Amino acid sequence: MKSLKLLPAKVFLLSVLIIFSACKDGNSIKKSEQTLNKQEELQNLLEFETLNDKQRYSIIKQMADSLLAQKDYQGLILFLTDWVDKNPNDMYNSYWLLMTAYAYLSTGAEPVAEYYFDRILQQCQDLLVKGNSVHFICLQNLIQISKTPSHRIKYFNDLINRFPQNVNTTELYLRLALEYQNDSQWSQALKTYKQFLEQPDATTIQIAGEPDAYKNARHLIDFNNSSKDWTFESLPALEEAVKKAIRNYDWRSLDKYKAKVNFFSMSWKQDENDANAQEEFSMYSWMRGKRIRYSDTLDEASNPNEAYLRTWGWNSYVSVWYLYFRKVDFPLDPDIHGNWEWAGIYLGNKL
Repeated sequence: MKSLKLLPAKVFLLSVLIIFSACKDGNSIKKSEQTLNKQEELQNLLEFETLNDKQRYSIIKQMADSLLAQKDYQGLILFLTDWVDKNPNDMYNSYWLLMTAYAYLSTGAEPVAEYYFDRILQQCQDLLVKGNSVHFICLQNLIQISKTPSHRIKYFNDLINRFPQNVNTTELYLRLALEYQNDSQWSQALKTYKQFLEQPDATTIQIAGEPDAYKNARHLIDFNNSSKDWTFESLPALEEAVKKAIRNYDWRSLDKYKAKVNFFSMSWKQDENDANAQEEFSMYSWMRGKRIRYSDTLDEASNPNEAYLRTWGWNSYVSVWYLYFRKVDFPLDPDIHGNWEWAGIYLGNKL
């Protein structure tokens, strides 16, 4: 399965247009009297000769390529948009508008380029040029330049549904879920995260900008399906409850306070996704016959979203445990979002 390579839109489209038109280096071509005469000749042929579709395409392409080679983007835009408006049934309009969108990208007018890419999708039939789908190229660029989550949601869905053979659907499910999340469409986000997790390569895929994609998606789905009854309304409330349970050697309360989703116990060097990092265990065997102590204050590394409580006396091998508290990030449930949970244990002194 091919991966969706999110190249910069302008670079990607330029490479495609070069393939389509086999343009010469624009920097080496200067506007000259000969060029102007050639354009006039082609314009006359276009207006006054009876041409079939292929002949008409060839003439328009020569004229457009000449303007593109000169980097006369305004001239190219005027020529192509005028042609499309006057010839709405031209089968090559999707390609002419693609060149128009490129011209706007080249002048830094991304919102206008977005309009033309989207117009191609909405109004023009798809066109294969040297095996490349114009609609696919438009979607690639729209993903790059669109700033609106609702629009990006539509474009990701189109890529998955229309061109699954050209993209890595595992990556796109993840990116689509993130867009739903950004747009506060939580039911759709959860559904799409689940689709991501069901992909055979979800646990191994490397997604640029999302190094913890699988872990975060797994945590969100599992947390949504849980009771969530172990959370506290504030960090001070959680800290005091845990300290009290340690003072009273109340292992039952500590077991109750532990997060029931993705609670980990690992060294500072381990990864939270390691198989042995999330083994279920009770605090009973670790507290029996021990003299457990804790710091009066939270560790200095604590911040508004995470906190660490240093404790010691658990066993002769690794005496020091840092209890890790975390703010709950779950906007789907306002009663839970912003609460605090005891999420795990780091074994040993900080590195």
